[in-house]
Amino acid sequence: MTRSRTARWRPVRWAIPVVCALVAVLAPTPAVSTPGFTGGDWPTWTKDARGSRHNAAERRINQFTVDDLSVRWAHAFPRGGPTLRSQPAVTGGRMYFGGPDGLFYALDAKTGATLWTFDLGTVDPAVGAAKVVRDSPSVANGRVYFGDGRGYLYALNQWTGALEWAERLDTNPAARLTSSPIHFDGRVYVGVASADNAGGVDSACCTFRGHVDALDAETGELVWRYYTVPEPKAVGTWPSGAIHWSPSGAGVWSSPVIDPATRTLYVGTGQNYTGTEGDSDSVLALDVGTGAVRWTKQLTHPDTWRVLCADPKAPPGYCPGLEDGSALDYDIGTAPNVFTVKGRTYVGVGQKSGVYHVLDTATGAIVWQRQLSSGDTTYSESGIQWGASYDGERLYVATNQGNPGAVHALDPETGALLWRTPNPADGCAWGGAALAPASCLLAHAPAVSSSPGVVYEGSSDGKIRAYRARDGKVLWQFDTIQDFPGVNGLVGRGGGLAGGGGAVVADGMLYVMSGFRPLYPSDKGFVLLAFGV
Repeated sequence: MTRSRTARWRPVRWAIPVVCALVAVLAPTPAVSTPGFTGGDWPTWTKDARGSRHNAAERRINQFTVDDLSVRWAHAFPRGGPTLRSQPAVTGGRMYFGGPDGLFYALDAKTGATLWTFDLGTVDPAVGAAKVVRDSPSVANGRVYFGDGRGYLYALNQWTGALEWAERLDTNPAARLTSSPIHFDGRVYVGVASADNAGGVDSACCTFRGHVDALDAETGELVWRYYTVPEPKAVGTWPSGAIHWSPSGAGVWSSPVIDPATRTLYVGTGQNYTGTEGDSDSVLALDVGTGAVRWTKQLTHPDTWRVLCADPKAPPGYCPGLEDGSALDYDIGTAPNVFTVKGRTYVGVGQKSGVYHVLDTATGAIVWQRQLSSGDTTYSESGIQWGASYDGERLYVATNQGNPGAVHALDPETGALLWRTPNPADGCAWGGAALAPASCLLAHAPAVSSSPGVVYEGSSDGKIRAYRARDGKVLWQFDTIQDFPGVNGLVGRGGGLAGGGGAVVADGMLYVMSGFRPLYPSDKGFVLLAFGV
């Protein structure tokens, strides 16, 4: 297995404990913790309520030991499933995630042994790609919460996998949960999105409107709902004669975060499918108790887009946004980051436009903005896709297909660029990607993660990389496009590092899902990999 291409200096072994002890004392520890969990856990997509994606308690993996990471075990999935999206939640020595096979898993985090599985068909026997977990779970108070590609939100018993409740949050046939739920003070909060805009010229587009839901964590009962657009109305017909509904869209693809101090929920929204009304391409600040609006900030207007807008063969009249140049697809797919600098609390969010925005949490006013990539590719995939990390000193933000994509460190107070490390230019020339260079992209689909002194980001070239936090130097890289014997008896093969989530660092281990766009030729299913030092 290829671990690293270059030799690196290593401190003598007796010095590592001393250095680690000094790091533990000197490293800043931001006040971003999730009540009820130890610091070594990673119990939700964002790691904690404020969305840091940073494990401040990690000490075994650091800038001096990260080059010693090696695969401890692998879990292989059956061949033929869709790409991987469900980032694991790790707590109490167990991990929880959804597979591409319609199953939800609980594994021993140290050995990979399967503890239990839950078949999503238990709730609804429908089959196909929709019957998979497209988001990442949250673990709280003995339950595991997650959603699927059909719009269901589930609560399972953490220890047995028994179903406690399941609620379908939207009856639109194309509704789906890519937003990862977050648990706070007895409730579960999640956004709802849809592929209602993916139909062809005969589609009666579009009737879906995005929403943010708060549910009772014990019963699944809906407490409040906030819709991002007004109720769609029939406003005429498309050229095919299909009904034209408007306004619609503004799905909530990303995961919400919460500032416990002010009991405010922050989340980003997607673009309109039809019309221009509503909270498309916006950051929402909602009261966690009632769903009442504290403020909204629209970052792009108008932005009316459906999949036909990206089809050069589509006849005219099916993409209203093309007429006024607003078909940008600049939705917000990233979870926000809430952080405090010199006594002022901000909320930051990345956009597919390639801009990272920082707003005042009290008013929604823009504090600073930093353009990191152009965002002008088809589906705006050169922008910021899934999420950033904050370690108390710097914001770490990755751009996807930014020719190439890059990892950036920003000053949280001013937005000044502290360092930028492009996806290595030889990423498609070695490892498994070299066998299919036409499929390879130097791109960063996953969200960024961090622990003291180290930043983690995966690439579409199949590599997981660790960067030094202070200057962006690549400390370690590993090629996942190779065969791995799984502890579950299957053999898997990686691909691009999974978007929709990112690396998880918990209790001295690093976990990544490998098997996302672009796809590389393989006769095997994808893999979950566990690394240790």
